[in-house]
Amino acid sequence: MAAQLNTLLHAACEHVCPVPPVAGAVSVLRRRVAAVLAEWSVCPGIVDDSLLVVSELTTNAIIHARPPAALRLSWVRGDGDEVLRIEVTDAGPPRPGGQPLGGVDPDEHGRGEAIVHALATRHGIRIHPGGVTRWAELTAV
Repeated sequence: MAAQLNTLLHAACEHVCPVPPVAGAVSVLRRRVAAVLAEWSVCPGIVDDSLLVVSELTTNAIIHARPPAALRLSWVRGDGDEVLRIEVTDAGPPRPGGQPLGGVDPDEHGRGEAIVHALATRHGIRIHPGGVTRWAELTAV
C-alpha cells in the first residue's frame, strides 16, 4: 500500500519526437522542446541548459550517426526533486574516437560532450542492438 501511495506522489511526463536528418532540424526541435517544457511547467532554472543539451545531443545524432533518430524527454517530479531526462537514440554506429570529421570545421564542432558534461547532473551513452542512446539528466534546484 505504501508503495502505491509513493507512486501516486510522483508525477511524470514524457514526450517523444523524431529527429529528422536535415538542416534546420535542431532549431525546430529546440522550439518544440521549449513549448513542451513550458506546458509541463519545468522550473525556469534548467530550461536554458536543457535546450542547450537538446541542441548538442540532436546535432551529434544528425552529424555523426545513421538515421532514424528520436528525442525523448522525461520530466519526473516527486519528493522534493525534479529531474528532466533528455535522450537521443540513433541507429549508430558511433564514430570512433579521435577520427576527424570529413568536411566539418573543427572550430565549429567537437565541444558538445564537454558542454553536456558541464550542464548535466548525470549523463552517459548506452549502446544497444537498435543503435546508440546518449542521455543527460538535469536536476532542478
